[in-house]
This record gives sequence, structure tokens and C-alpha cells, in this order.
Amino acid sequence: MDRFTSLSVFVHAVERGSLAAASRALGMTPAMAGKHLAALEASLGARLLHRTTRKLHLTEAGQDYYARGRHILESIDEADRRARDLQSEPQGLLRISAPSTFGALHLGAPVAQYMRRYPGVSVQMQLDDGFVDLVEGGFDMAIRIGQLPDSSLIARRLGETRMLACAAPDYLDARGRPNTPEALAALDRLAFSRATSSGDWSFTDTNGRVHHIEQPARCQVDDMQMLLAAALAGAGIVYGPDFVLGEHVASGRLEQVLTNFTTQSLGIHAVYPSARLLSAKLRLFIEGLERWLSACQRTWRGTPS
Repeated sequence: MDRFTSLSVFVHAVERGSLAAASRALGMTPAMAGKHLAALEASLGARLLHRTTRKLHLTEAGQDYYARGRHILESIDEADRRARDLQSEPQGLLRISAPSTFGALHLGAPVAQYMRRYPGVSVQMQLDDGFVDLVEGGFDMAIRIGQLPDSSLIARRLGETRMLACAAPDYLDARGRPNTPEALAALDRLAFSRATSSGDWSFTDTNGRVHHIEQPARCQVDDMQMLLAAALAGAGIVYGPDFVLGEHVASGRLEQVLTNFTTQSLGIHAVYPSARLLSAKLRLFIEGLERWLSACQRTWRGTPS
């Protein structure tokens, strides 16, 4: 029997809860679906499912084979979809959730470029520093920065951002430049109160020891752009991503401190519900954003594009 069809029967049976439901989805009789499953198990020399009159139960071998089989089918679906999408123009509404500061500072240009290129697509962007439920909220994708929680969502890494500790040169001239993370305790720290990544205000020395700064900050704000304005005005030392602070360090308006220590590097990801549901409008937006982000990261680090 055709191995691909047998794999499809197995994956559909697991996802729909029965061979009968799988047979209906694939347009074959329940008896034929049963033959495909039996042939698949015989070829593997392993039982994949325990079947009762009401339920299917995956065996240990079945659990692993299902995960890999589903990935294979999704990859084939995606290859087919890409081939079809090349012949059609993206249409419809693209709904995106993104972190507030990242979106406000950096997503306007790539969204404008995308809309110029694909006039049949409209874009709705929600900026929110919390984690939204993509399916419940009706979003096509979200941009998430930092450590991702375990979930069934598909994540594609677009790039990264590095955390920086910096302050206005006049502030450092007046208060002194710290040479260890512990010295920050004597200075005014400006902190982002909604940070969700672990290890906030962490520094790693040349011996690999991680220093965590846990004392209360003098100023805590839930908006990174306000923290930037306060730092530029000389209020203290701010710790934040280079996509906010990098250009100001490059221009000299802010001065990075503790440069002999390594700070966190956080992944920037596009997250979406399923590879099977990756439409042309979403795939093309993600690919464009990845190219744009690659150029932007060089700007954040003060290197030529």
C-alpha cells in the first residue's frame, strides 16, 4: 500500500479520535483505513495504536511516530502551498500582535513596504507587552521577544536583540562609571517593570559567573520609551534592548557601561498557530520582516548596513 496514504490515515486517526473519522476525512471506507493502518504497523514491526470500541490510545512508539509523521505531512502541505502561492496574489486581512515598544519604533517601515508590495492585503496591528492568545484573539501571528513558553505554536526565529546598560555621559561624569555589576547598587537604576524574560539585569563575567542585580530600582516604568527619555535626560542607568538603546549609544547621547561583561541576548520570533495554516500573506510578511530585521540589527549595533 502507498506509504504516504497510510501515514495520512494514522495521523488523521490520532487527531480525529477514530479510524472512521479519518476515513471520512480522506474519502475512503473505514475498512480501507484499517488496512492502511495495519500495513503501516506491519512494515514498522511495531503497534502504534491500541484500539477499543470507543477510543484510540497511542503506544509509546505511536507517540513518537505521530509527532514525526505530523511534521512530515505539514512539510509536504507547506511545499504544496508555496508552489500554489507563487501563482496567486496575497489577499485579505493580516492581524498581528507585537510588543509595544518594538512595534512603535520598528514595525512601521516594514509594514508600509509590505502594503506597497501587496495592495490586496490590509494590516491590523495590536501592540501589547502581554502574551495574547493567538487563536482566541483571531491573530495570524505574534512577534515575541525573549524566552518562549512551551506551547503548540510554531516559532520562527527572525533575529536577536542584546540587552545594554547605559546612561547619559553627564550622569556618569557626575556619579562615576561602575566597573562591576554590584556597583550599580549605589547608582540610580531605571527599570522596565513589565520585563518577562528571566535574568533581568544580569551580567556574565569573563569566568562565566552570572551577576544578578535584584535590589529595587529607583524608577520603574511600564513603558520603555519613557525610560529612554529619562535616561537621555540624565535620570540614571537604564537596562534595555539594543533595538531601543543602540542608536543612542552609537550617536554618543548614551554611554554603555560594564562593557567587559556579557549581557543577555534575546531571540526575536514570529509565532503562529500552525505550519498547515501558513497563508501566502503571512509567509510573505514573515520573510520580508526577517530580511528587514537582518539589516536593522547592524544599525542597532552601530555597524554599517
